[in-house]
Amino acid sequence: MSKFRRGVRLGIDVGKARVGVARCDPDGLLATPVETVTRDDDAVARVTALADEYSAMEILVGLPLNMRGEETASTADARTFAAEVAAASALPVRLVDERLSTVSAHAALRDSGRSQRSSRSIVDQVAAVVLLQQALDVEKSTGRPAGTPVFQEPA
Repeated sequence: MSKFRRGVRLGIDVGKARVGVARCDPDGLLATPVETVTRDDDAVARVTALADEYSAMEILVGLPLNMRGEETASTADARTFAAEVAAASALPVRLVDERLSTVSAHAALRDSGRSQRSSRSIVDQVAAVVLLQQALDVEKSTGRPAGTPVFQEPA
């Protein structure tokens, strides 16, 4: 049996216009949607406030690589956002591979009978749930945290 670190984690799906936020219970059994944050100058502060509100132990930011595992413009954007969150929070921040999380989120919403238009406001939250659940599953199966740490710059 591998060792799973107990504690609430936030999953963050970074987009150009919106940031989806999800959280898990302390036992890491279930990831659930929290909210969609507008991507503006207050987005990092809102994410860190949510981390405080839910007493998170860690923040997991989705890293959107292409299907070949290569970086894209979105990857650089997510890395920048993760670094800003790391600088604004005392919590550990990790980047986790989120290939297909948004695709999976759209498929799940479509399967539940929602149109793309009616899903727009929540698809980011669902993508955050998908990436967080994948990260929890990785840690449970390997005993190691998913992804790679974002190191805070010394003040």
